Amino acid sequence: MTETPIALITGAAQGIGLACARALKDDGYEVILADINGEGVAKAAAEIGALAGIECDLGDGAQIEAMFARIAREHGVISALVNNAGIALPGDFLSYSAEDFDRVIAINLKGVFLATQLAARAMVEHGVKGAIVNMSSINAQLAIPAIPAYCASKGGVMQITKVAALALAKQGIRVNAVGPGSIAAEMMAGVNANPDAFKVAMSRTPLGRPGGAGESGDVVAFLCSSKASYITGETIYVDGGRLGLNYTV
Repeated sequence: MTETPIALITGAAQGIGLACARALKDDGYEVILADINGEGVAKAAAEIGALAGIECDLGDGAQIEAMFARIAREHGVISALVNNAGIALPGDFLSYSAEDFDRVIAINLKGVFLATQLAARAMVEHGVKGAIVNMSSINAQLAIPAIPAYCASKGGVMQITKVAALALAKQGIRVNAVGPGSIAAEMMAGVNANPDAFKVAMSRTPLGRPGGAGESGDVVAFLCSSKASYITGETIYVDGGRLGLNYTV
């Protein structure tokens, strides 16, 4: 067991999740990484000197429970949780399958709820005034027809963040969200590879460039820190100004 505060980051084998882990480690946390990619998360954990890299499907409630039980048994109670795991599964609205919709919601929304609930229960039991940060998206507010389940799930994350913040405020547990825009990470790989699509994406981004994964990770670390001690129930958008733009050029 360690007396240093521990942060659990899901979807942390690469991209924004790994950037969050690095930023939290820089801020003095011991970190535990979780991801459905067992080999990838083990490699990432070794790379940054994490306490553990745990293979976990965040769309499976039993696996989430088993992960939290293992962490409690081997490391103790966490002080911070970053719910970053997520998938998009794009498709045509008229032919979008119920199975794909359910899978996205299971990981992006239900998994966030279950992990938040389990983390909060442990924090309350041990008197830890912790922080929980959920990864939302600009698509909590901006719709894209090709990713209906993703948009629905991120809108839900925005609301579950508010609900949890209100429910846990008396216990001193803060719950916030980060909403990335166009970030140079795995989910934007297809756009980056298509010059026309990239040009369109940047025309909708006032700062004129994609964000880096670390720029989202730094905001997550801020929200987990004492510098954000009076912030709860909020979503901070890391989008280069996208939400404020009401036209395209």
